Amino acid sequence: MPLLVTVISLLVLILLISYFKVHTFLAFLTVSFGAGIALGMNPEAILKSIQQGTGSTLGAIVAIIALGAMLGKLVAQSGAAQRISMQMMSVIGTSRVRWAFMVTGFIVGLPLFYSVGFMLLAPLAITVAYRFKLSAVYIALPMLASLSVTQGYLPPHPAPLALVKQFNADMGLTLFYGIIVSIPAILVSGAFFGAIIKKYNVLPNKSFIAPELTDEQMPSSFSSFFTVLLPIILISLASILLPYFSKDLLIHQLFVFLADPVASMFIAVVVAIYLLGIKQSKSLTEVSNLLGDSIKDVAMLFLIFGGAGALKQVLTDGGVSQSIADMMSNSSMHPLVLGWGMAAIIRVAVGSSTVAGITTAGFMLPLLASTHTEPHLMVLSIGAGSMMFSHVNDAGFWLFREYFQLSMSQTLKTWSVMEILVSVMGLLGVLFLKFVVL
Repeated sequence: MPLLVTVISLLVLILLISYFKVHTFLAFLTVSFGAGIALGMNPEAILKSIQQGTGSTLGAIVAIIALGAMLGKLVAQSGAAQRISMQMMSVIGTSRVRWAFMVTGFIVGLPLFYSVGFMLLAPLAITVAYRFKLSAVYIALPMLASLSVTQGYLPPHPAPLALVKQFNADMGLTLFYGIIVSIPAILVSGAFFGAIIKKYNVLPNKSFIAPELTDEQMPSSFSSFFTVLLPIILISLASILLPYFSKDLLIHQLFVFLADPVASMFIAVVVAIYLLGIKQSKSLTEVSNLLGDSIKDVAMLFLIFGGAGALKQVLTDGGVSQSIADMMSNSSMHPLVLGWGMAAIIRVAVGSSTVAGITTAGFMLPLLASTHTEPHLMVLSIGAGSMMFSHVNDAGFWLFREYFQLSMSQTLKTWSVMEILVSVMGLLGVLFLKFVVL
């Protein structure tokens, strides 16, 4: 019954948005109320779930998205994005730019949350696409595949890290195997599939495209690259150095602060205000106006993310993830396939990779000892399953759609298929390691 309610709810949501053209936020709320009633929740519980889901989703990402939008606006309007794109083209050439973005996405995705990496890199990909008359989706998809893979497979991202701790897996070995599994997954879902969808040459969100500037009007190469890379530098250095200092030391607390994405993004925005604004002869008023415009560009995303979070929480509190886990717990499949499948179904149903991973972990933990399954491979298997088929109940789906200005069907054919390939290739990579290498 809960699974049927979920399927019907998602179909109704798609119809309301695509066919009846209902505002996305109102459609999410409508379906959330309907799903809650169908799952037997009382009105008070439904309201509480909606409030909790909206609050928890926005609480986790609103500051990152806002700061990312500010940084992206400054990078675009100052000419830093133009400078970076010109430098990249001169070094690697137009024909290989998507491979450069793919590698960049993997490097950026290792220390940063997906939303931070997206906010930093998407405007650059869009700018390059406009400058050199290329498909923005074609340029960006390999990069986004890299970001997705690192988020789903590799610690220290939240879900993989929680799985490593719960299964008492070796962090280093999990990361090593995860990188091996990541390479073919990124190549298939990003590079090869990205080449197939080159036909989707739609115009992305123009608010991230800066006017053409002369060489004198643009910031220096150092200022441009340093501003964009600063959050990555701060988080990476802090994460590497953190274990070497005692928790009672002030420097440890400083590294904890710098390792937080919100803190690192805030520092990057402050630096960008000077290097890309004041130093470029812009007044503080002009810079502030740009920052205000950047929030307008992403304001609708906040409502969409809040609505997606509300539906996710209603489905979770209504027992959907628990019902799916119970249904699959008596399966005779291999534990690695079972873990992947359970996480995949929960992910499709509730829209959260973190919920899918953590819910699945609770059921797979007893099987690890009884079946002697390698815990590091189970982490990767569940992580791959938790990335399966991102669609209308996932905030990442809407982030991609709004930035690249695709229709609902185009987003499903590009973004959603890419996430399916990320998930399936992850499972195949884990099974290859299990039965061929190990």
